[in-house]
Amino acid sequence: MADEETRQRIIRRGPYPELTLTAVMVGYGLGTLIAVSIGYAALILGFSIEGSELAAILGFGILRGLMGRSSIIENNINQTIASAVNGASSGLMFTVPALFILGHTEFNAVLMVFACIAGGILGIAFIIPLRKQMIDFERLTYPGGVAVATILKSPGAGIRKAILLLIGIAASGIVHFGTQWIGLENYDLGTLIGLPEYTNGIWYISLLTVGVGFIAGKGGISFIVGGFACYWILAPILSAMDLLPSAEAIGSMALPEHLRVTLFRPVGIGMLIGGAITGIVLALPLMISAIKSMQSAAKLKTAHSQDEMPIKLLYIGIAGATVLLFVVAVMSVKEMGIVRGGIMAIVGTLWVWIAGVILSECIGRTNWSPLSGMTLIAVTILVVIASGLGDGPAIVASIMVGAAACVAMSQATDLMMDLKTGYLVGASPKKQQIGQFMATWLGPIVVMALIFVLHKAHGLGSAKLPAPQAQALAGVMESILGGDVPLQKYLAGAGLGAMLSASGVGGLGILVGLGFYLPFNIVLTYTIGTVLRIASDWKMGRAFSDEVGIPVATGFIVGEALVGVGFALRAVFGG
Repeated sequence: MADEETRQRIIRRGPYPELTLTAVMVGYGLGTLIAVSIGYAALILGFSIEGSELAAILGFGILRGLMGRSSIIENNINQTIASAVNGASSGLMFTVPALFILGHTEFNAVLMVFACIAGGILGIAFIIPLRKQMIDFERLTYPGGVAVATILKSPGAGIRKAILLLIGIAASGIVHFGTQWIGLENYDLGTLIGLPEYTNGIWYISLLTVGVGFIAGKGGISFIVGGFACYWILAPILSAMDLLPSAEAIGSMALPEHLRVTLFRPVGIGMLIGGAITGIVLALPLMISAIKSMQSAAKLKTAHSQDEMPIKLLYIGIAGATVLLFVVAVMSVKEMGIVRGGIMAIVGTLWVWIAGVILSECIGRTNWSPLSGMTLIAVTILVVIASGLGDGPAIVASIMVGAAACVAMSQATDLMMDLKTGYLVGASPKKQQIGQFMATWLGPIVVMALIFVLHKAHGLGSAKLPAPQAQALAGVMESILGGDVPLQKYLAGAGLGAMLSASGVGGLGILVGLGFYLPFNIVLTYTIGTVLRIASDWKMGRAFSDEVGIPVATGFIVGEALVGVGFALRAVFGG
């Protein structure tokens, strides 16, 4: 009888814990830790590390290991909230340091924080109606979301997957630790085997990149094609026609990097814009249908209506955040008028919507997000609008609204990837969306405080904290105000991207443009993972890829990310 009573006490009845106070508070704590670490790393490396995998791993240690809580979907809420806090790290680190680099440090930091909170709300509200289209209907891969789902399910899915995951973590962690310790992040194989310099045969030493390519599989082929088209097709053609720049024109910069900065990256950004606009036009009927279905479900109060937040609440969120952006634009500098401030708020809002679609498509297919490029374009447009205010006010106002737009884009892609994880582990989309909204306020506060502390300690833009993305943004703003914009390259790329996206192959213009935009060393290493996945599916079968390959590849992502954050923590706390 006593045994029966004991058995009855441990049987769980009702739904598993999901959006709990414990998950929220642990998410806040882990999110703060990850945002500080990854924000610091972004100032050194020039890109932001995704925090969802780290939050999931650390969440298991706290929720399951210390508290004895075993709900996978509760840990999923924890990582959703933690990664939402971290979403502000890339949004602010890519933009705000440009103000310090350009010497405009007398901006209103409190107003900047409110602008970024408004941007986060705007990005989340815009992307929620696209969930069913991108995840339920198109079934986009979202490699990072798959990786997190694998982590969440590993302890309950058998010891074999857990061991494979740990093997991947160990291998990737050891490799990345070694490359960071000896300072060898890239290997110039092209020069070793005698390839011409313009073919750019430098490989990024990264098992994380291999793992992402493996998880993406065939979905990343168009991305790879874009990168190879630049250096193995266009560059040889330019060489044959004697159109490559001279050594005097390049200066101290390497030839492949000069080609990327001056030609391939601007064309790639244009392709991203053209492909995205075409994709939006083609998908507009589907987006309208999705919104109408949400409205109908809300009226009928069907089971479907429980999947999403109420559509009216989303409208209120969008309207409120847009108004707040208007207030921020008007208050950012005293020279800003109501008309110009309204134009900046409307443009910023529209850009968040367009860029949210671009970035969600990119990260859904390849796990690579051209966030910095989209931010660059947003600030370019905003600084043109504000150019009549004078150089200083124009820079401050455009960065203020641009930072909000960047945080919005970051939150949109982060939420969509987390919703993919939730889709795979059986979580409630509505509760994840609520969790994302609940975490939007904290990240801008944490990261803004970090920016001021680090600037005081080392100086942003210094050799210690070079802030590569902000340096690029500062250079573009100076060129705009000086009248030197690569408009022809943007337009050429936009036309090519539009034609590719209109071909009928989903996201083709965006993916090829992404290959143009990113450094080729990343594309080369990414290719290894994609080829391995195709070979694995062909020779070993999809079951082997799913049961063995993806857990190991997920470990590659987690291991390198953990070591990267470890080095960042050492830099922050270890001097």
